[in-house]
Amino acid sequence: MYDVIVLGGGAAGMMGAVVAAEKNCKTLLVEQNEKLGKKLYITGKGRCNITNACDAPKLMDGVVRNGKFLYSAFSAWNNMDMIRYLNENGLETVIEQGDRVFPKSGKSSDVIRFFQRKLTQLGVEIMLQTQVKDLWVQEGTVKGVVLSDGRTLLSKCVLLTTGGKSYPLTGSTGEGYHMAKKAGHGIVSPYAALVGMVVKKESLFDLQGLSLKNVAVSAYEKNKKIASSFGELLFTHDGLSGPTILNLSASISNYSEIMLKLDLKPALSAQKLERRILRDFEKFINSDMHNALRELLPARLIDAVLTAADIARDKKVNQITVEERKRLIETLKQMPFAIEKSKDFDEAIITGGGVALKDISSATMESKIVKGLYFAGEVMDVHAVTGGYNLQIAFSTAYLAAVKMAQALNGSG
Repeated sequence: MYDVIVLGGGAAGMMGAVVAAEKNCKTLLVEQNEKLGKKLYITGKGRCNITNACDAPKLMDGVVRNGKFLYSAFSAWNNMDMIRYLNENGLETVIEQGDRVFPKSGKSSDVIRFFQRKLTQLGVEIMLQTQVKDLWVQEGTVKGVVLSDGRTLLSKCVLLTTGGKSYPLTGSTGEGYHMAKKAGHGIVSPYAALVGMVVKKESLFDLQGLSLKNVAVSAYEKNKKIASSFGELLFTHDGLSGPTILNLSASISNYSEIMLKLDLKPALSAQKLERRILRDFEKFINSDMHNALRELLPARLIDAVLTAADIARDKKVNQITVEERKRLIETLKQMPFAIEKSKDFDEAIITGGGVALKDISSATMESKIVKGLYFAGEVMDVHAVTGGYNLQIAFSTAYLAAVKMAQALNGSG
């Protein structure tokens, strides 16, 4: 008989198991993969963006889906608590652009080793390559779990941290949704979130691999602006990606007929940009347009901008009309890209949707339907923008759940 069984050995699962063990709970961590933290290993391009060092209001603002639900979790364990905990227990961190927090070593494997070391020190039992078939629930109370080989493991509490459906090669197959649904919980249909976008062919330029910094991207549906993002953008073979696009994707999943407009010079108003262009035109008065923009734009981007503005690349600057100049400015400030679709789960950083929050107590992370069953992390219908926010959600919800489980077991919660 265990006090706590944690299902899923990702960020939320490892954190929950560590905290439960620290609270003197006999804890078992069950993971279907051959090792812990398989998805954590690839986060932050292999560097693991652990959390974000922003202030409390910005931390909450970073949550784009059901942020209010996380108030208690962030109050119990916030980003500064996480950074302090890591540092005090031997994992040095650094803060980089955008307040992103990484291990000082720059290796996600060090974060995983940190948790593995804590789990071992605290005596947490770990079962790898173990598939859980179902929750064992009797009369509205969880009694343990049923493994795929038919074995039953008894436990007073179960913490479900099985993640979503993104990056299925890491084991994220959505099995947690099935277990939660069978136990009576509502499921908000999962969708790919924080994911690149496929651009319609008529809006696609041959810019694969080109990366732009400090640009602004706005999303429109039927000429109504619905979201915007600032930062880095990457052109792919079939569309757009990079932090700005990933963050926008988290906000536009419920919309159709999306048009993105790219502001290549967000630091300049249209008036200031016109003055800049006029200076360049004067300097390159006898050059063709392709060469006249070389000080304003990356070389690979010039032809795409001219095409979008319907200006011939070899037209001389001294032949450009006022109307053409206006089109050029409009394109530089609102270069359009018609979106065909978002990419799929296999390329999504996280999953939107999940276990419906109406069935979970925000104060404890305990199910309102099954006593002793708790949730943490991506399996729930909550997610944030990029920058370490989603891992912080995992850590905070797992911490709160583990504390509340321990209190319940000790009769003090």
